[in-house]
Amino acid sequence: MSLTRMRTFIEVYRQCSISGAARALNLTQPAVSQHIAGLEVAVGRPLFERSPTGVTPTAAAEALAMDIGDKLDAAEAALASARARSMDISGVLQLVGHADVMAEILGQRLLPLLEAGVRVRLHSGGGDMVTSMLLEGHCDLGISAHPVVDGRLKSEPLFTSRVLPVAAPAVAARLAASDDFAGDIRETPLLAYDLELSMIERWLQKNRIGADDLVPYVVNQDLRAQRQLLMQGFGWSVMPEYLCRQQMARGELAEIASPVGTHEIHYYLVWRPQALRQARVAHARQTLLQQLRLPE
Repeated sequence: MSLTRMRTFIEVYRQCSISGAARALNLTQPAVSQHIAGLEVAVGRPLFERSPTGVTPTAAAEALAMDIGDKLDAAEAALASARARSMDISGVLQLVGHADVMAEILGQRLLPLLEAGVRVRLHSGGGDMVTSMLLEGHCDLGISAHPVVDGRLKSEPLFTSRVLPVAAPAVAARLAASDDFAGDIRETPLLAYDLELSMIERWLQKNRIGADDLVPYVVNQDLRAQRQLLMQGFGWSVMPEYLCRQQMARGELAEIASPVGTHEIHYYLVWRPQALRQARVAHARQTLLQQLRLPE
């Protein structure tokens, strides 16, 4: 079996589409069909069932994809990284992720890419935006606090941050002295990332505080805006420690004592496997994995 046919197979398998694989591989649809037909002859079984809306993998295709998919991705990534070390990797890298992660974590670790001639374009958005921008080919790499569930994407853990309930020192002290902590914190204005109370609901549940009918006063997917309001003495929130560590050290914010405890949030670097065929993207992925796994 040739590597070209196997790569074509994996692309068709992941996209469930002959035409989609052809676009991704810069091939004609007949060429993709020929690759699949040749592979089916070699395997001795049909790999896809055709329909007007696309193709569906057979059991033989599922088994083959499980055997070769990750190995092929790793081999192509290694080849692209090797090429990157011996060729010009300058160009534009499109990167999407949470706005506060881009500003507080990523920004200070971009220098190695910039010095290598890579021009970076940053786009902000939550987990759904990261997924769609990568799948639609608008971005090369993404950073998300949501584990990848789409089989067309790959990810690796980047870093972990504790998640802390915080407020201005006076607000935190008032809550700490309360005889009815659960009731009083529910009555204190809440600032949230979204209406689903991401990060906050998990903390509430862990500390046995009801989240029913709890409506935020402010919703903003850039948590730096909430941080500014908190420092002015308005409300409380739950946010990653990297966003409030310096402010707590300066006495501008204080951690609200958790009756039971806090939890952690995990961040991932996300990409489409086929994007790593570009030496620039493969180099950027490896550089960001190294840089973002360094201690903060």
